[in-house]
Amino acid sequence: MSYLAKNYNRKKISFAKGKGSYLYTAKGVKYLDFVQGIAVNSLGHSHPKLIKVINNQSKKLWHVSNAFMIPEGELLAKKLAKKTFADYVIFQNSGTEATEAAIKVARKYFYSIGKPHKNRILCIKNSFHGRTIAAIFASGSKKMTEGFGPKAQGFDHFKFGDHKSLKKKITKNTAAIMVESILGEGGIKVIPDWCLKGLRKICNKNKILLILDEVQCGIGRTGDFFAFEKSRVKPDIVPIAKGIGGGFPIGAVLMNKKAASGMVAGSHGSTFGGNPMAMKIGSQVFDIISNKSFLNNVKKNSNFFFQQLNEIKKRYPKIIKEVRGRGFLIGLQLYKDQTNFIKKLMINKLLTIRAAENVIRILPPLNVKKTELSQALKIIEKVCSTY
Repeated sequence: MSYLAKNYNRKKISFAKGKGSYLYTAKGVKYLDFVQGIAVNSLGHSHPKLIKVINNQSKKLWHVSNAFMIPEGELLAKKLAKKTFADYVIFQNSGTEATEAAIKVARKYFYSIGKPHKNRILCIKNSFHGRTIAAIFASGSKKMTEGFGPKAQGFDHFKFGDHKSLKKKITKNTAAIMVESILGEGGIKVIPDWCLKGLRKICNKNKILLILDEVQCGIGRTGDFFAFEKSRVKPDIVPIAKGIGGGFPIGAVLMNKKAASGMVAGSHGSTFGGNPMAMKIGSQVFDIISNKSFLNNVKKNSNFFFQQLNEIKKRYPKIIKEVRGRGFLIGLQLYKDQTNFIKKLMINKLLTIRAAENVIRILPPLNVKKTELSQALKIIEKVCSTY
């Protein structure tokens, strides 16, 4: 009997250790892990540089209150700001906390300039921004919000790609538009560059803030440090998490000077956010992933993988409907429910995870080897041939 609550439908398998792109059961059975904690283990399992950082820092300092200066956090914030659009950073522990902080930042900004009525956030219906009460209602998903009423107010929604609806939903009370640069749980749907540029123009015209949620698609996952960089758009606020910790819990909200102006002392806090251990690990992950040659390698290998997946799609046009995504945020959309396909991949020792719209999410570590990608392709083709 398990004493864990039943809020997860867990597969009947567990793992004893991991190395790089692979997971191993207690009996030594080897699986190619293309879930990686759902885009969390950006450098795979047991990366030697991360192990070294953890070992060294564990002998010094794990946690200290934000009532004191934390030099490790100051350094990581500086690195993030110098690399990106941001002027300021608030550290959190997870993506949903980062999203919550982003919402607070937007609302507090307008409050601080004497416009407290501007407190509504406009989001894509059936997107995903986390599992807290505010985040599930921001996502606009009936499935996620059912049973968790009363409804958290302050969120409006438009359908993905419905630009007319988007413009009509903007009112005098709108504070910000918040979207994932690439929808993850929603089916690996990429917001085109021209659309991101359009959102920036709309926000400028209406004097509201643009929040781009990069919790899943950021930190090198697309081959750029942030997914939105390809469009050359500068957002006002960006929540991040997952990949920046390389497997260790870290979240953050990045802000430009304007958006951050309302966040004065006492306006927000986090007991564990920005602790020395997390910041040391985050700095090491940042140093590896932000390297230009590393990101170019992500682009090179992911382009190969996409090309080969599309070749498989051509050979099995009645099974695979579309290959979606960018970089190593990949969605394989099937014509039928993907549950059995995922099971068969797992039987063949390839781990993947589902998303909406019959999509199989494929999330290798960013430093995955080409031989490992080829191994995954052989398994995918094998399953297609017997499906």
